[in-house]
Amino acid sequence: MTRTRRLVAALLLVATVVAGLLVHGVLPDTVATDIAGDALYAVAAYLAVVLIAPRLPALATGAIAAAWCVAVELFQLTGLPLAWGAQFAPAMLVLGTVFDARDLLVYVATIVLATAVDALVGKASRPR
Repeated sequence: MTRTRRLVAALLLVATVVAGLLVHGVLPDTVATDIAGDALYAVAAYLAVVLIAPRLPALATGAIAAAWCVAVELFQLTGLPLAWGAQFAPAMLVLGTVFDARDLLVYVATIVLATAVDALVGKASRPR
């Protein structure tokens, strides 16, 4: 079960990163694409936690993913991600650039949804 969970998380993470890169690099920069990018980032964080610790319950996974996303967003208040991104553009994909309170709402809402879906899928896949 752990191996399957990890494999599914890895495949979904790759698909999520590809979708995020497409949203970021191909679509015009709008409020909708910004929100979509934030949601995809939160899903990627959730899936990364599943990949690293597949036995964690969904609630713990969600808490860790939310803590990561909130910490990264708050770190942007320091100005360091913006400066680092100017020197090494891929850093912006992981750390963002500037603080936006809306991002916090999108992250948390997305992770709540991902946690609920994960918990429901986990419950449905357990033998009765």
